[in-house]
Amino acid sequence: MGTINLDEPFRVRDAVAAGHSRRLLRSAAFVKILPGVCIRATAAQDARTAAQAVLLVAGEEAFVSHHQAARLWGAVVPETDTLHASVPGNRHRSRRPEVCVHRSSRSPVRLRGIPLTSAVDTFVDLAGHLSFIDLVVLGDSLVKRGRTTPAQLVAAAAEAPRSVRRRAVRAAAFVRTGVDSPMETRSRMLVVLAGLPEPAVDIRFFDDDGELVRRLDMGYRKHRLALEYDGRQHAESQEQWESDVARREEFDDADWRIVTLLAKDVYRTPAATLERVVRAMRKQGLDVSITSDEWRRHFPGHTSLS
Repeated sequence: MGTINLDEPFRVRDAVAAGHSRRLLRSAAFVKILPGVCIRATAAQDARTAAQAVLLVAGEEAFVSHHQAARLWGAVVPETDTLHASVPGNRHRSRRPEVCVHRSSRSPVRLRGIPLTSAVDTFVDLAGHLSFIDLVVLGDSLVKRGRTTPAQLVAAAAEAPRSVRRRAVRAAAFVRTGVDSPMETRSRMLVVLAGLPEPAVDIRFFDDDGELVRRLDMGYRKHRLALEYDGRQHAESQEQWESDVARREEFDDADWRIVTLLAKDVYRTPAATLERVVRAMRKQGLDVSITSDEWRRHFPGHTSLS
């Protein structure tokens, strides 16, 4: 009998063949990832284990793609109940309701031993599955993780299949270097899609010795206006709160105006948020108005942050 690592995803039939009893495998000591695929309950479960489970059922020469590939690259994509993999175009696709197996002409790469689509191919593949804003979020997060560059995404999007090319090209054009979080991306895109000037991201301030002393999420340096997204954790950490107060006073002393944005400002009250931003822009000397309603399609306003 062969050996099998029960701390990684395994097929139940393989474990039985290796001498483990079905009764044990059905006990609370193991959890089911997919039908017929389990892992020891105490083992870590993350993007890598999900990918390993997919490959066990996806068929010969399968590789991880779409949402699962994005997560392996450390990027941000919405949660989905469906697991994705791809196989070469001439290979048989396994048909299981919980796994979507695509035919693909792409050549996979390897990351920590897992075959998957490259970062740029993952971006293009997901152009057919994500909303426009989520696709920009994906691009920004791939760049943040050092997996690709905005220029590489633009080039890949230009060669995307016709069915997704337009969305991929437009989303890639908005991907930036230096974006720290998905909500920073969403805040920036709310402003841009209203026809307002795009804020520069990752504004940095250095002392006379060239040391970084302060940073702003995004803004307009010439006009001393910043847009800062504050996540919920800022209010929950005393140390962070004290640091933010001192930082805010420094910028106030330098005649900077900071518009602080919360999740509710983007999700629940985008119209009021844009009015706040426009007022701040005008007070700082920018002659601006909202010139586009496109933002309404992507930020309609919600009653819940879920």
